[in-house]
Amino acid sequence: KKYLQYLKQIDRASQRVQAELEKAMKNEGLIEMLSLEKSLVYFSTSLRANTAVLDKFPRLVKFFEEDDDLWDDVLIENRQAIEMSNIYRDILSGTMDTYASIISNNLNVVMKLLAVITLVISVPTLIASLWGMNVPVPFANLSWGFWLVIGISAVITAVVSFFIIRSTNSIHIKTPRQIRRGRGHHVRDDRD
Repeated sequence: KKYLQYLKQIDRASQRVQAELEKAMKNEGLIEMLSLEKSLVYFSTSLRANTAVLDKFPRLVKFFEEDDDLWDDVLIENRQAIEMSNIYRDILSGTMDTYASIISNNLNVVMKLLAVITLVISVPTLIASLWGMNVPVPFANLSWGFWLVIGISAVITAVVSFFIIRSTNSIHIKTPRQIRRGRGHHVRDDRD
């Protein structure tokens, strides 16, 4: 009976940590879940050891007939505790895997965005590098040559940005209509 109470306490703690992790992913929550999973492994191991002892016990001790039902209840409780421990451990393991996948996915999204930003920033850097060399360059003798180079750089950067963002779907810009639809407010539009 104590095992079942402790298993239920571990399950409640697991659910509390999961609720905290849904609000904000923090390392402390993941570490606490790992600790709970470790506790469940210890529970499973000790319950399996108890099963071996409980299986041998009737051979060593003679029971009264009225104690047979009580002994069967003990064996059933032990099996139930083992099953509950395994179920909780599997659920916790699956949850940990899910959070690891979410964290990995979030990292991939951030890395993709940083790669896009790096590519976009490299275009004006390349143009400025080419015009900064100590060799004759176009527009060097014009008074408005600097602004022309800046304009060309801005246009090329905008074009490159457009194609990179379009091809990678890096930035999702929602229209107000899409936002309203996302909230469950369906607006009828005759243009569709």
